[in-house]
Amino acid sequence: MRLLAVLLAVLVAAGCAAIPTETSPIAVNPSVGNASEAAAPKPINDIDPLTLVREFVNASANPEGDYAAAKAYLTEDAKKAWNTKGTPTIIDTTFNTVPTPGVTTDDKHRIVLLQGRNVGRLQLEDNSFIQLIGPLDTPIGIERDAEDQWRISAPPDGIYVPLGGFQQNYRRVTLFFYSPDFSVLVPDPRWVVIAPSTSIPSRVTSLLLKGPSVGMRGALATAVPNGAAQRKNTSEADDGALEVDLTKVGDITLQVGKQIAAQVVKSLAGVTSSRIRLLVEGQSISNEQHEWRPADVQTGEELTTPNADLTGMLVGNGRVKQINGDPAPGPAGAGDYQVLSAAQSLDGSRLAVVSRVAGDAVRLRVGPVQEQLPEVDLRASTLTRPTWLLSGRQGEPATEVWTVADGANVVRVIKTDSGWTANAVNASELAELGRITELRLSRDGTRVAAVVDGKLVVAAVVGGQDSAVSLRSPRHLQPSQLGTSALALDWLAQDVLVVSTSLAAWPIAKVNIDGVRVERYNTSNLTVPVASVTAAPGRNVLAVDQSGLWSANDVGDVWRASTTKVDAGTQAFYPG
Repeated sequence: MRLLAVLLAVLVAAGCAAIPTETSPIAVNPSVGNASEAAAPKPINDIDPLTLVREFVNASANPEGDYAAAKAYLTEDAKKAWNTKGTPTIIDTTFNTVPTPGVTTDDKHRIVLLQGRNVGRLQLEDNSFIQLIGPLDTPIGIERDAEDQWRISAPPDGIYVPLGGFQQNYRRVTLFFYSPDFSVLVPDPRWVVIAPSTSIPSRVTSLLLKGPSVGMRGALATAVPNGAAQRKNTSEADDGALEVDLTKVGDITLQVGKQIAAQVVKSLAGVTSSRIRLLVEGQSISNEQHEWRPADVQTGEELTTPNADLTGMLVGNGRVKQINGDPAPGPAGAGDYQVLSAAQSLDGSRLAVVSRVAGDAVRLRVGPVQEQLPEVDLRASTLTRPTWLLSGRQGEPATEVWTVADGANVVRVIKTDSGWTANAVNASELAELGRITELRLSRDGTRVAAVVDGKLVVAAVVGGQDSAVSLRSPRHLQPSQLGTSALALDWLAQDVLVVSTSLAAWPIAKVNIDGVRVERYNTSNLTVPVASVTAAPGRNVLAVDQSGLWSANDVGDVWRASTTKVDAGTQAFYPG
């Protein structure tokens, strides 16, 4: 009771910042039974209180044997009381353990503050990583045991894991679901415990059967019938094939069977190189094919990848230009419009431009690249660079382009029999974060990435009744590294963003959509701020700073100057 009172006193006196006490059970079978408390190494003798707590936190990254490695640092009573049924809260690797002198009355009890910054947590329902912003400041009580060794008697409420330890013990896996029209497979990243590695395919399958992640519900679809389950654990058969046996699937058509196969095969491709045998109640899901490899399934990748002949474009001095600096065909390249920004449809046939008109007003013009671009009835003082929605059918031109009017109103402009018509998007959740200065649709159409008051944000594109569309579950990515410095962005892949910033240390960064990983592109030759960046699958990243147009293939490459001379303020863009 005395220790509890001391803990409460410390919290009141220190005014500790609130920290999340909601931690989530690991939804995918963590490794159990492979380690025991008896097998866990004990702390070294005479370990000091600060080191004890630090080593406990580091050991908490390992969930083996119900966190046996971490429990070795606890008293016997604390081992029974500590809640290990929650998914860990991930904290910055550079956390601190700080003494609190003067709050104990004897030399057998201490309180150590665990201090640092929260990074994220795993969501209960789906094992997706959710970024978590804010300080960490929580007391941990310790006492001397019967052998006069320091042990933790009052562990934190929940499990706190350093980011480095999390990445060592958990593995990012990519599940695949469909865009709402079932035209394209879309990645949906999750995290699963690594050990034992032989059961990872079964855990991936289990997650896939549960459906899209919480943040992407309504934006993604699945061919897997509701209630479907594994008839037995996914595992390698005697002949080396990975066998996935499903039950409770019900009657499905041949087409649905192929769609289920595509989801299963693509989702497992990241964790196995084996051929996959997909069964329902012990029988092959398809009479036409009994074993599958990634090359055997349709993914819709061709719909999201710009044609190799479309090399990119530039906007400079009020004109749209080819990437080599030559004028683009049509009025937009001839200087008929005072073009501020532009976007080319994924098939290359259509162009959307933002042009300046009398006074401070701007207008959106949309039409075929080589023809006059009619004005859209959309009045605004500012419009963000347009971004195209994919058409959904190979060879068909896109019929929908998005922009943001006056920093808050997201608009989708749709081709109708009477022309291009502006329709409002419900973006209230996104606009609450600040002024939107950049917005890019993912090339599969299920997400948007945005710069909102300098923050890098990703949100889901959710369809509703009567063709209504909303942007839901916005997430601020990499706030600790990038802060509010983001300027421009684009989609390098379906689940990877490239963002330019005003930071000398991070002129251009590559960021995964769950926000766990950020990589710095080479800083050589670039001058901040980098006002324009564009990317696309299989293409060099293009960037424009004050000195010119630059390109790089990957994060380690030195930026190479383009032979195309551009003025300051020029924008580069790939189709999409």
